[in-house]
Amino acid sequence: MNENLFSSFTTPMMMGLPIVIPIIMFPSILLPSTNRLINNRLVAIQQWILHLTSKQMMTMHNPTGQKWSLMLMSLILFIGSTNLLGLLPHSFTPTTQLSMNLGMAIPLWAGTVALGFRHKTKASLAHFLPQGTPTPLIPMLVIIETISLLIQPVALAVRLTANITAGHLLIHLIGGATLALLNISITTSLITFTILILLTILEFAVALIQAYVFTLLVSLYLHDNT
Repeated sequence: MNENLFSSFTTPMMMGLPIVIPIIMFPSILLPSTNRLINNRLVAIQQWILHLTSKQMMTMHNPTGQKWSLMLMSLILFIGSTNLLGLLPHSFTPTTQLSMNLGMAIPLWAGTVALGFRHKTKASLAHFLPQGTPTPLIPMLVIIETISLLIQPVALAVRLTANITAGHLLIHLIGGATLALLNISITTSLITFTILILLTILEFAVALIQAYVFTLLVSLYLHDNT
């Protein structure tokens, strides 16, 4: 109980050096690829899920947007696997770091905006000023639309960080309460332990949902600009 509540969110160190990069690269080991004609069950399930997700996300895109399919599938796999690995005991979740999430959101958002100004210049500029706007409100609306455009990557990163961090904190708090109540009331401790199990199952779902939401929003930004 004397452990710092936010100790699990600090960057892990080994021999004075941060080991974030090996942790980030570790999920790629869990996603095997094969050149065999007939795959095993694990690879078959993996490919079926990827095919289903890519079909759902890329159906609405034109050929220009469909070129991003490999990047979007890699993104959802990376975020989902790191979120799930972060639920293991004594592990580190890179997606709880706002700096890392901003590092993913800003380049992807900037790429979609750049595509929009390249392929749909007039339509992209038209978003800054809705049709039929009164003349006195034009400067204010341009500023508001510019701010709303610039805040999109921040909202992407903050949403992912807040959801993953909140779930980890709840698990930490309820787990500590379960241990504290064990010496006071076994019945109450069993109730909190049941809540902890249910919350852990919920966090597994949240880990996958947040990966899907992050990728889906990037896909929607891409669709609006292609």
